[in-house]
Amino acid sequence: MNYARFLNAVSKARVASPIRELTAIQQRGPPTLISLASGMPNTDMFPFTQASVTLPDDSQLNLDQRLIKRALQYSPSPGIPELVQWLKNLQVQLHNPPTCQLAPEQGQMDLCVTTGSQEALSKTFEMLVTPGDNVLMDQPTYPGTLAAVRPLGCNLLPVETDQLGMRPDALRDVLSRWKPEDCKNPQSEVPKVLYTIPNGGNPTGATMSLDRRQEIYEIARNYDLMILEDDPYYFLQFTRPRLPSFLSMDVDGRVLKFDSFSKILSSGMRVGYMTGPKPVISKIVLHIQSSTLHTSTLTQMILFLLLEKWGVDGFLQHCDRVSDFYQERRDHMIKSADRWLTGLAEWHSPSAGMFLWLKLLGIHDTHKLIMEKAMEKEVLFVPGNAFSVTPGEASPYVRAAFSQATPEQMDKGLERLARLLSEERQLSES
Repeated sequence: MNYARFLNAVSKARVASPIRELTAIQQRGPPTLISLASGMPNTDMFPFTQASVTLPDDSQLNLDQRLIKRALQYSPSPGIPELVQWLKNLQVQLHNPPTCQLAPEQGQMDLCVTTGSQEALSKTFEMLVTPGDNVLMDQPTYPGTLAAVRPLGCNLLPVETDQLGMRPDALRDVLSRWKPEDCKNPQSEVPKVLYTIPNGGNPTGATMSLDRRQEIYEIARNYDLMILEDDPYYFLQFTRPRLPSFLSMDVDGRVLKFDSFSKILSSGMRVGYMTGPKPVISKIVLHIQSSTLHTSTLTQMILFLLLEKWGVDGFLQHCDRVSDFYQERRDHMIKSADRWLTGLAEWHSPSAGMFLWLKLLGIHDTHKLIMEKAMEKEVLFVPGNAFSVTPGEASPYVRAAFSQATPEQMDKGLERLARLLSEERQLSES
């Protein structure tokens, strides 16, 4: 892989911060090291001496005086070393990336901790996208991604999806205006980046089939695309074993996988991790150095203590419990949809994630219906146009989330939607 082809001028111009590099050197140095280089504050002046977090089984994660000082201090930009290593081991166990066998400069698997996967996505687009570039992505897609990429002045090329995720035939159709060999021409406008949410997609709840993943990966190889695998719902797949990731089939070093602890441990801790080829991860770290410096050391330390206590098996057991919880919530919502919306809407039962994607029959655009009339009936959904790659596009869809509402609230909310749709149908027929 020629990674220079993917990096924009801003990213190529970034160089390592000497101060950040010295921070990493100091923290892995021996206790006898005397550093007069550090500009770190003196931890003796921090007004905290210890901390503990209580778990559901009443056991505790304790940060004693030594750990709390470290947890409240600056830390290396890629993440605290023990957490980075734990997560690398997890990725190898779960995905066994072929890139583990590559040399570092050829795309060997690497990983860094980020302030949620949103930071990683935002910095990745800042690294890869130049104004005027063509970028491929799921249609519809996550609004947070659209917010990150639209201001960069690129052209977003929507690739149609269905209940099995991105359609390979639709991807081929979008790419048909170029030839595969165009990727070797620096002046060509052929896309370089493909963004997709393969599991429990936001908003559709779609999970990409294995056949499609394999086919899309081969298309990416043919056109030399970098795949951005946004996977916050990987652990919320309702069937096991979980489907293989793009990372697990990446023989070239062309996949960047974005994972998050927000859906399975805590959204407020703001910890995610990004896995991909070392030359690209190293560049992302430079973007982190120039902005947030690093993810909160305190939250990283608490997270590591928890993962170390659980071990990989304990962590995966927890993930299974979380997944089972959302599967039960999904079942409640589907039952209520069957009860109230049959004949008024269409949907597919999601096999992962937190969302049900409803097509409201006879409704051309749901925006006004939801933002005005549904609010009057005290029920709220997200109108489908919020997820459209094409701004201002009308949508007959709404997104319903089953993550927080109780079964009783889901049932009542869908009943209110059904009454609204029935009223709209009567008005249109009168």
